[in-house]
Amino acid sequence: MTRKSENREPRRRRRPGAALFVLGTILILLGAVFVRQHWTTLSAYHDDVVLQGERLWRKAFARFGLPLPRTPDLNSLEARLQDAGLKLGDPIFMRIFKREFLLEIWIQRDGKFQRFATYPICRYSGQLGPKLKQGDHQSPEGIYTVSSGQLNPASRWHRSFNLGFPNAFDRSHDRTGTFLMVHGGCSSIGCYAMTNDVIDEIWEIVTSALKSGQPRFQVQIFPFRMTSEAIEARADHKWAPFWRDLKHAHDLFEKTQIPPRVAICRKRYVATPGVERSDGSATIGESCATQNAVVTN
Repeated sequence: MTRKSENREPRRRRRPGAALFVLGTILILLGAVFVRQHWTTLSAYHDDVVLQGERLWRKAFARFGLPLPRTPDLNSLEARLQDAGLKLGDPIFMRIFKREFLLEIWIQRDGKFQRFATYPICRYSGQLGPKLKQGDHQSPEGIYTVSSGQLNPASRWHRSFNLGFPNAFDRSHDRTGTFLMVHGGCSSIGCYAMTNDVIDEIWEIVTSALKSGQPRFQVQIFPFRMTSEAIEARADHKWAPFWRDLKHAHDLFEKTQIPPRVAICRKRYVATPGVERSDGSATIGESCATQNAVVTN
């Protein structure tokens, strides 16, 4: 007779590696969830690293003559305008977001502004925060206006327009600097360089609006996408109060798609909703008399 013990199958040894794999996977997933939930706060501590990384790969693209990712089809301006129900010559509005390296152009339609194009910025200098003085290599932040007198079709950087720094806000803080521009190429000492091909399209849109009667267009320059989360993540930053003031103007446009009325009161930006069908061409001066002006804290 066969012994029962001889009929028993040998016990399989449990592999500790499988349990460790499952545990490791769970930990990775939990870590990913945590990072996703707190990414805005975590990334705020590495703004300088992010900017440096962006500059390196953008410079590489420019060196090899390659268009940057997210560049629109620059050979189809008319078709893109037609598809969006927009046309050259209508009033424009512009926004720049430094951390994201993006410049937006909005075009007026039926009394409000519609985003037409988002262009990648090839290069700007400095870190997040406003320009303070001549020679600090810092690209400006704030709210500016551009008229035809600020255009330079024969710029050493192909084509350019001057942002108008220092404006009334900058002068109230004794800030200095000259020739802060948006231009072609991919080099910058305080300017926003867009590459020659991109500035050509921007130039056509800008000059068409000004030639068609818009006295000037408003340019809002922000350190980053002005979400509440992004502001809160940088609540301890030295420029946080300044950024909160800018956010007020940003949010007014987000809500209405009409450029806000902007003034300088007690050395701070104040903004109220733009009137219906406004093209944002009002100058920005010192005034505390604007009705319902709000200064954020």
